[in-house]
Amino acid sequence: MTASITPTKQNKSIRNHRGSYWITTFGCQMNKADSERMSGILQQMGYKLADEELKADLILYNTCTIRDSAEQKVYSYLGRQARRKQSHPNLKIIIAGCLAQQEGESILRRVPEIDLVMGPQHANRLETLLNQVDNGHQVLATDEQHIFEDITTARRDSTICGWINIIYGCNERCTYCVVPSVRGKEQSRTPQAIKNEIKQLAKIGYKEITLLGQNIDAYGRDFNSGEHNFSGQITLSYLLEYIHDIEGIERIRFATSHPRYFTKELIDVCAKLPKVCEHFHIPFQSGSNNILKKMARGYTIESYKEIINYIKKLMPESSITADAIVAFPGETLNQFEETLSIIEDLKFDLVNTAAYSPRPNTPAAKWPNQLPEEVKIDRLREINNLVEKTAKERNLRYKNTYQEILIENVNIKNTSQLMGRTRTNRLTFFPRLSKDGRSQQIGDIVKVKIEDIRPFSLTGNLE
Repeated sequence: MTASITPTKQNKSIRNHRGSYWITTFGCQMNKADSERMSGILQQMGYKLADEELKADLILYNTCTIRDSAEQKVYSYLGRQARRKQSHPNLKIIIAGCLAQQEGESILRRVPEIDLVMGPQHANRLETLLNQVDNGHQVLATDEQHIFEDITTARRDSTICGWINIIYGCNERCTYCVVPSVRGKEQSRTPQAIKNEIKQLAKIGYKEITLLGQNIDAYGRDFNSGEHNFSGQITLSYLLEYIHDIEGIERIRFATSHPRYFTKELIDVCAKLPKVCEHFHIPFQSGSNNILKKMARGYTIESYKEIINYIKKLMPESSITADAIVAFPGETLNQFEETLSIIEDLKFDLVNTAAYSPRPNTPAAKWPNQLPEEVKIDRLREINNLVEKTAKERNLRYKNTYQEILIENVNIKNTSQLMGRTRTNRLTFFPRLSKDGRSQQIGDIVKVKIEDIRPFSLTGNLE
């Protein structure tokens, strides 16, 4: 079911007195970037950010459906707001993102107090949809949309580091993954539109940008299908070279990559371009070729290792991070141990881990050989212990070295410290003042001598 929405003009006085809003974001960086854009739309409409969630006049939950635990958390939050609406009838409740797209009308049946259900392809249409809500309608917007170029101004959480969506959707068909069905087919933004957005960020002081996509290495392949009038091949490699020399931008990152499309050409370009950071997030998901085949990932562990070894050959100090799923349907103990072995072998800087969670309308959810919860818990605990051990071992290479840190903010847990990241994306804390008493500013790039090592962060002193 979809809603046909017609934009309505807003009275200026209404625009200036909309009330307050609160956005809670679940899931990946793509969701966080979408939330920033929707926050920008709400502020342009006249809403102000609330001091706290339970005092807001408009609540927006931007949801994830990658695991069942994320879904249950959303429903818990929705229940709290539904009860609140009984005593605050003018409260607007919006559920956006992947869970909204997946569940659609069933969410309205489960939580009828919701005013607007909108899939991720509708993020740029938030004002249009809210106008319909203001006219007294309960709105469901989950139809497939062409994502028009974003002309909104995002309200970004950082004033230094900005996320830039370059491709929406995913055309892969991994047997465990719900993303293609909730985020739609791949739609690349034009190189010029991306460059214009980055230039605008550079003008207002941003120093680092991260290019985002569910499968970022697929960037441009919809352009190359003949539907667009581009001369030459548009790829992620091309885009990195195209945007590289924008004045003011010091660092460029990108995520998330797919091993099937991570080419040697791309690695060569990254090694050549000085602003591209030596940090690559390339999920491997399983160390077993048999499991990878069941996942329909389209590569082998051998080809994955070739990618990592080539990166390390050209950029020896690179940080490699990844994702892994344990307890996939039918995974044997030996196959699980193959996953542990690849972590031991490749010495990842970090691996995001998850126990397999059956997702609606995915092939793997229907298979009969699901593993029991106790096996999932045991394997997740074991792989997490190994990841922590390996991460700390990798961090030892920073001990007593000087690292370039882009200052991003004050450490909220210790306001005498600043925080930032190395080029390899390792979170680093250090004092506000240098030894000679000089104060550092957010946005500065400083040299820090690393002294204390932890599995997932570093601490040091200014040079």
